[in-house]
Amino acid sequence: MSMTTISPKFQIVIPKDVRDKLHLEPQQRLQVIEKGGVITLVPEVPLKSLKGILKGMSKTDLREKKDRM
Repeated sequence: MSMTTISPKFQIVIPKDVRDKLHLEPQQRLQVIEKGGVITLVPEVPLKSLKGILKGMSKTDLREKKDRM
């Protein structure tokens, strides 16, 4: 488990092993989510990178409209 410290300017450094594993780049945006006293950083994924992700997906067994909510 990696550790980091909050600086006097309230900044943190993401440890190198985590940056490498998640392929984080300088200037990449992260969403900060707080729930139940736990802070989670989620890398923002550009929509362009999702193009074609569902190619070849089966269209059978889709949920009925009434089951979607």
